[in-house]
Amino acid sequence: MQLLRDSSNVTCVLMAAFPARLALDVQTVLMVMPDARFNPVQPFEVDVQGETVSIPSRIYSEEPEADRERTLTASQRMILHCLYSRHSDGRVRQRHLERITGSGEPWAVPFVVQLAGEYVLEILEAIGQGLPDLAVPGSARRRLYGEFIVRNPAVFARTERRVVSYWSCYYRSKYEVFDAYPGSSLMEAFRAAASEHAGTGWPRHTPRPLADRTGGCA
Repeated sequence: MQLLRDSSNVTCVLMAAFPARLALDVQTVLMVMPDARFNPVQPFEVDVQGETVSIPSRIYSEEPEADRERTLTASQRMILHCLYSRHSDGRVRQRHLERITGSGEPWAVPFVVQLAGEYVLEILEAIGQGLPDLAVPGSARRRLYGEFIVRNPAVFARTERRVVSYWSCYYRSKYEVFDAYPGSSLMEAFRAAASEHAGTGWPRHTPRPLADRTGGCA
């Protein structure tokens, strides 16, 4: 159930989505965001480099006018894009996602990973296109995402299961095997990043690639 907006509660919820050191920047961002009728909903907790943050599943604020957004610093604009990647409108989520995949900030990573577990195919494709170096061993992006997944194994396991579920429910007629689905290659790249960071194989919660099943292997 959506709750009517409580301004004090909205501020607390959205500030909790980022590390404490960003509090002043987040407050500045909130000042340019239009008021929403409903409160943010269903926050989920993740560990960002040892600090717990709580990110809303959905927000309901309209996007700010361009002239107001231009008053923000680069870091503040990234915070704004992260917040709007949780918007209730999938087109808004995708538009802002495309601005955060290139970020090297650890606090932006959970916003991208969370979107990887959603049902919009175009968002999965945008993540894959926005993280071309995720599959490159030793790359900065791979280290960044590998660290996040290792710190948040339950979050990633849930993301994997969601990807499989949405494929099975909505896209199986288009992609007969999971390997062909864009979410499959993305989960493989995330898992490889985690394995590299952990120094050992990372648990799998998706079907194994067909190439791994030759000779009757499970």
